[in-house]
Amino acid sequence: MFSQKITLLLLIAAALAGYSYSQTTSVKLGLLKYSGGGDWYANPTSLTNLIKFCNTNLGTNISSDYVEVEVGGKEIFNYPFIHMTGHGNVIFSDHEKENLRNYLISGGFLHIDDNYGLDEFIRREMKKVFPDAQFIELPYNHSLYHQKYEFPNGLPKIHEHDNKPPQGFGIMYQGRLICFYSYESDLGDGWEDQSVHKDSEETRQKALKMGANIISYVFGN
Repeated sequence: MFSQKITLLLLIAAALAGYSYSQTTSVKLGLLKYSGGGDWYANPTSLTNLIKFCNTNLGTNISSDYVEVEVGGKEIFNYPFIHMTGHGNVIFSDHEKENLRNYLISGGFLHIDDNYGLDEFIRREMKKVFPDAQFIELPYNHSLYHQKYEFPNGLPKIHEHDNKPPQGFGIMYQGRLICFYSYESDLGDGWEDQSVHKDSEETRQKALKMGANIISYVFGN
């Protein structure tokens, strides 16, 4: 655990020191694989497009090859930003919930994007990871919504599901936002290739800009 924490903190420190400008330092993002039957592999083009957008518009140097990582695997500590999506059930084993907790309190960050149908399951499982914490809705003045791109009304609405407003929730640990949960927004669908969901360019740009804000917030741009 100690060596894993050092590895992760060094990655984050390197990202903070030269992430925006270095042509030699490349950070990889992770996509979380989980059990329970939910489609963790949904939106296969979304992260690739988000990375390309960030590298072009934020000056980041993120590797175009994101990595699929197991919740309970030690390799999760190699990736300071992990993205999670899906439509259905999620189950974390005791080992997985402990591993994910250690990852997050060691400096890692988890972005959960509800692709519709994830909500009840991820709330249940994240409560196992942090029994004494809960998702709190981030206010519209939170800096995550005010990075390079301004979102004065919080999360943009990308896809309609149940006629509910989009909401951004977070889990805090010792004053640090360690997990951001985008609900009723479906950012990942907006990041996908245009041919997948036939979204307008305006809608896709809103999704990509919000995703870039999340990346910018995590890495301190």
